[in-house]
Amino acid sequence: MKWYNYSVAVLLTGAVLAGCTKLDTEPTGSTVTSKQKEDVVAAKPQMVSASVSGITAMFSVYMNVYSDDHTDFGYPSVMLALDSRGKDIVSEDIGYNWFSRGLDLISDRTFNYRETRIVWATLYNQIYAANQVVGIMDAESIKAGTNDLSKFYLAQALAIRAFDYFNLAQVYQFTYKGHENMPCVPLILDTNANEAAAEGCARSTVQQVYDQILSDIDLAVELLESSATVRDDKRYLDAATAHGLRARIRLVMQDYAGALEDAKAAIELSDATPLPLEDSKKPGFIKMTEPNWMWGVAITETDRVVTSGIVNWPSHMGSLNYGYASVGAWRMISKALYNAIPATDTRKGWFLDADSMSANLTAEQQDYVINDAGCPGYTQVKFAPYKGELYSSTNANDIILMRIEEMYLIKAECEARSGDAASGAATLKEFVSTYRNPDFTVGSDANSVIDAVILQRRIELWGEGISYFDILRLGKGLDRRGAGFDAKFVFNIGPEDPLMIYQIPKSEIEANQKLTDADNNPIGGTPTPVPDAE
Repeated sequence: MKWYNYSVAVLLTGAVLAGCTKLDTEPTGSTVTSKQKEDVVAAKPQMVSASVSGITAMFSVYMNVYSDDHTDFGYPSVMLALDSRGKDIVSEDIGYNWFSRGLDLISDRTFNYRETRIVWATLYNQIYAANQVVGIMDAESIKAGTNDLSKFYLAQALAIRAFDYFNLAQVYQFTYKGHENMPCVPLILDTNANEAAAEGCARSTVQQVYDQILSDIDLAVELLESSATVRDDKRYLDAATAHGLRARIRLVMQDYAGALEDAKAAIELSDATPLPLEDSKKPGFIKMTEPNWMWGVAITETDRVVTSGIVNWPSHMGSLNYGYASVGAWRMISKALYNAIPATDTRKGWFLDADSMSANLTAEQQDYVINDAGCPGYTQVKFAPYKGELYSSTNANDIILMRIEEMYLIKAECEARSGDAASGAATLKEFVSTYRNPDFTVGSDANSVIDAVILQRRIELWGEGISYFDILRLGKGLDRRGAGFDAKFVFNIGPEDPLMIYQIPKSEIEANQKLTDADNNPIGGTPTPVPDAE
């Protein structure tokens, strides 16, 4: 199997991956021993550092696959693509909306369309970069040793590899529980990469992929907990973030006791704190230095995604800055979801009401959205423009990968699902009433708590690339009725409908000797619109 878009990945990361390659070939002989690996890492730690930094840089690679596609800008593209095919983010089918391909649930997922190729390439190229680091570092000796920096570097590569396979597993097969023996994705690691390149690699089962995900994240957690190295910034994971990632994984696997344990550890170990009530009353979520961020994609003004002007996440999402959204490709909240947010909840102001008003906006911002931008009702104003400057054309916002608020919601859900509904209710009430809605109440039985948590996740994490994964893990299908979609995109799709997951891209089938068309996910039929709800 050819590494998908391998040459582009190497060219775009330049010396970063070149450093990995030098490390990989430095020892002589046909077999690289543990001692040789130790010697290389010890002799050239700057190369390992550059390589790890390079993995984080790949989260925002500009036009990784297509030279003419403005939806191709790294992992934030994956976030927007999946959010756009869900039910809580509404958008119009117009020329400026590059992510409109997800609206019909076909044009983004089928083997010969662009979104599936972009998702596949983005995640596998990051896996390739992670494999380069893991392959040159002897895990057993590092785990048993005292080199804190080596533990930190190895943990980054392992955790990001786990993150990428976790996302691939959810996009290319149905959720873990009940589908353990279904074909998932090719499992390519540092140990079999050469063989896969020469001979191809078949799809592993869902169970096999999750076993590897757990193996990687378990070791990453152990290494970060035993390392005294402090991360330079939130591009990198710390022990709390690794626990948070494992909490997500265990939640999907329905290991609620394990997810609860990790959510608690993430809260305890993290120096992040939820966004205070007063601060939630204005647009934000733009810099990883914000106190509630645990992990993010670092963006600078000189990054190509920024200098492009419009080929970036804020361009497609932002309502208060320059970009595609501001000229008509608005991102709007589902009307049904908006109506479910109480008037006393500060997050209702994260979105315009039916008359394009928000209590969270300044007079200048309110004037802008009505008289200058012409934002329609329900448009998001959750995300601020860069440096808070209205209509800024410098779209250098950092991108959220994880916030501490998610850990409180996982904790509450898992408490309720583990037989302790009272604790779940208490966790949820304390969080929401303290930070978002002082008048919040919740029932005391497990189902009431779980339903409340799911609603809170839809509100709190709106637009952060998590909503579609929740739809998949909850197994309730995709119901767009009452959201505000154009009538031709109002669907009510069952949880096992082939349209819910992507097909493996055609170019991968053609390049991989151990994959044929018959190995792909079913193509599925054309969804039939249903009558909308009032």
